[in-house]
Amino acid sequence: MSDVVAVENLVKKHQELKKEIAKVIIGQEAVIDQILLSIYTGGHSLLIGVPGLAKTLMVNTIAQTLGLDFKRIQFTPDLMPSDILGSEVLDQNRNFKFIMGPVFGNIILADEINRTPPKTQAALLEAMQERAVTIAGKQHKLKRPYFVLATQNPIEQEGTYPLPEAQLDRFMFAIELKYPSIEEEIQVVKSTTTDDEVQINTLFNADEIIEVQHLVRRIPVPDNVVDYAVRLVNRTRPGQEGASDYVKNYIDWGAGPRASQNLILAAKAHAAVHGKFSPDIEDVKAVSLGILRHRILKNYKAEAEGINEEKIITELL
Repeated sequence: MSDVVAVENLVKKHQELKKEIAKVIIGQEAVIDQILLSIYTGGHSLLIGVPGLAKTLMVNTIAQTLGLDFKRIQFTPDLMPSDILGSEVLDQNRNFKFIMGPVFGNIILADEINRTPPKTQAALLEAMQERAVTIAGKQHKLKRPYFVLATQNPIEQEGTYPLPEAQLDRFMFAIELKYPSIEEEIQVVKSTTTDDEVQINTLFNADEIIEVQHLVRRIPVPDNVVDYAVRLVNRTRPGQEGASDYVKNYIDWGAGPRASQNLILAAKAHAAVHGKFSPDIEDVKAVSLGILRHRILKNYKAEAEGINEEKIITELL
């Protein structure tokens, strides 16, 4: 199959996928789009939203439609690395046997990742980066494709362990879930208070998703688009020569090179699902908010004046 035909097939499959997900999840289209883009590119996503916005249901539904093995880990303050990675135990013949933890799956929902201590967070982040875990000196490969979708509660700060900036950088997207509109919430209430069961059809399998990831990476990118993405990231850095007064006034720390890489990968995927065979600057702009939101550190002046990350990024586009 040629790449042109493969992109055309991806456009159809993507639309069918969104229709299947919409049977269960009402609204939140921008959120679902960003999760799917991260899956098509092999990245991880951080979902930021208050409780009760169906984050777990959303990820579970997406896993079903993609035909992937779904595991959920509820992070708590007493969770240890071995609880998620697995451990070696003595069997009846007094031989050590490795028991896999819940991190061994295709889609891992790391629920409330900011409620667990740094040691356990680091264990998960190592698995995300290396696609493998090391137990008792032996490396165990994780299944491909492999995605971590972590959730973080922005309003609960007591007894939590916020992810450091260096670890946030490992997530391709930081996706903000907002409250549904009145109309959407009415539909949610109507559909969830009946005895009807919704049947979800599986449209992909693991091998097809791996092929989509290869397809996205093969998409060519014009030099001017790469130049725009790199310069956009560069504009977020207050310490750089030629940084604007706006950036110097409101940003303490800018985005690193991972942001440039992820902007291009996400722009490729965004172009592909919209039937384009090469991304343009508009595709970079379309994905920039989710890619840059968690990679810029605003200062106290921005906090005092009520300027959020979205406003800063929009100013830089």
